[in-house]
Amino acid sequence: MKLNTLTAHELIAPLDKGDISYIDICNSIIEAVEQKDKKLNAIAHFDKAAALERAKSSKGIPIFIKDNICVKDELTTCSSKILEGFRPPYNATVIEKLLAEGAVLMGKTNMDEFAFGSSTETSCYGVTRNPWDLERIPGGSSGGSAACVAADEAIFALGSDTGGSIRQPASLCGVVGLKPTYGRVSRYGLIAFASSLDQIGPVTKDVEDAAILLKAISGHDQMDSTSVDEAVPDYPALIKKDIKGLKIGVPKEYFIKGTDKEVKQAVLDAIKKLEELGARCEEMSLPHTEYAVAVYYLVATAEASSNLARFDGVQYGFRSSQAKSVIDMYKKTRQDGFGDEAKRRIILGTFALSSGYYDAYYLRALKVRTLIKQDFDKAFRKYDAIVTPTSPTPAFKIGEKSKDPLTMYLSDIFTISANLAGIPGVSIPCGFTKKKLPIGLQILGKAFDEETILRIAYNYEQATAWHKTKPLI
Repeated sequence: MKLNTLTAHELIAPLDKGDISYIDICNSIIEAVEQKDKKLNAIAHFDKAAALERAKSSKGIPIFIKDNICVKDELTTCSSKILEGFRPPYNATVIEKLLAEGAVLMGKTNMDEFAFGSSTETSCYGVTRNPWDLERIPGGSSGGSAACVAADEAIFALGSDTGGSIRQPASLCGVVGLKPTYGRVSRYGLIAFASSLDQIGPVTKDVEDAAILLKAISGHDQMDSTSVDEAVPDYPALIKKDIKGLKIGVPKEYFIKGTDKEVKQAVLDAIKKLEELGARCEEMSLPHTEYAVAVYYLVATAEASSNLARFDGVQYGFRSSQAKSVIDMYKKTRQDGFGDEAKRRIILGTFALSSGYYDAYYLRALKVRTLIKQDFDKAFRKYDAIVTPTSPTPAFKIGEKSKDPLTMYLSDIFTISANLAGIPGVSIPCGFTKKKLPIGLQILGKAFDEETILRIAYNYEQATAWHKTKPLI
């Protein structure tokens, strides 16, 4: 079996025995990238020679990093023209943690520009394709991370999740994607989209690898004021306990009209399997779910318009050469440097924060955000976890929704609430449509209780074989 097709925990034993080397793993991944990525376009930046050089001096598993996470002296562009040629002078905290574990940084994955999207169609490097069907999107914004893991171009990868950007592409590509609790993983070195929503998390081939990677990147960081000083559990050991007696809520608001019939059935079948494994599942309600999309696109765009004000062409990145004055340079740089979706969100966020509309839109959105969080707080007094579909539909065709922003925004309807509430969520494969497109099951948990959702995910995964099916690319 080719080494690139294995998981990190499957590689540990042959490495310990000396049957394989870290260079062997690296070479296997390089071969896969060279064979497959011309079709997929999952990788934004890849330096074969540099990766091999790192592998010689490291004793760890190779990993790909989303293009909005800073790696010292390596291209980090958020897949945007406005950050053309930008090489950060420092590492993100998660990168420092991975390097301390010996990880080999292979390169950067493609993404929606500044993480603005649900399809990885807005990248300045072109669209990433779904390895299960090259005519379809991989999801977004971490579509490159999900696609390269699904296609065995990577052992695992890091993504970021602001409204579902790890979980939704994981669902559409048939891999595992975890959004940790807000504050569990340091955001220092993550180029911000919406600072109160963003989280870095793992994209992996199975749940055990997600647990391994989460443990490696978690922990308090003085460089991030929103990082929480909470003990990091031994996730890989704890997830293997059974789930007998766990009480799981199934919110009726997540099975609404518009949810694909095959998606709904796959999730209902997964719930039956959880019951067979000893969990108690029952219908419940999260009444403010219907407002989540509206709240998210006010809060997230407001924060984005502020965060993206720093990109002006003065100190780094793209600068327009057509300007006649300093003010003109600012205007032309941002006009030419940002893509259409980035401009749309900056405009929407600036509008929401403007003096005439701040109270009517932004402040009201924050109040409803609190109500959404309170729904979860109340639910978790009764339930250990909540299960839902990850995405209302399987992967759609490239270009199908790109001209209809509202329809595109609704792609994240089931994942957004977890970010608004700051709770952890994981997506795991739970079936396929008749067209062989992956379907994901989302498991949500209490703040800082990633252990329970990973336990449920692991037990379900061990009782099924969905995660073992690979795309034919």
